Amino acid sequence: MSAIAPDVREGPVELAEARRVCPTTTRRLAAQGALLVDVREPDEVARVAFDVPEIIVMPMSELERRHGELPRDRDLIMVCAVGERSLKATYFLMYHGHGRVANMAGGIAKWVRKGFPFRGDSAFAKPAAEAGYCGPAADGCCG
Repeated sequence: MSAIAPDVREGPVELAEARRVCPTTTRRLAAQGALLVDVREPDEVARVAFDVPEIIVMPMSELERRHGELPRDRDLIMVCAVGERSLKATYFLMYHGHGRVANMAGGIAKWVRKGFPFRGDSAFAKPAAEAGYCGPAADGCCG
């Protein structure tokens, strides 16, 4: 097994463009063994969750501390509410040496709109501004 370079880096680091996949591709990749990693906070997941056989919930607030728990020998698909936090998480993992990582564009909001399996209340899958409430994913919608 080769040693992983330390996470301390000097100077700017250039990362490749993050790979983005749609919910349809995500379902196919998950069926082929890819692991979904949901970076939403626990209260968000409690309201509406992906109904897939294998998923890790690792909130964005814990990612920096816990990212070492994620396997490096599997494809990881980062997911969230609408795809913004999971894109940040994708770049974070790329920076830390994960080569097999992608972001699911549109998040659970698009997953639900496509009619894919979920648990909970689909009203909570709508983007915050559209749903008419402000939560952690709203990022300032209430001014």
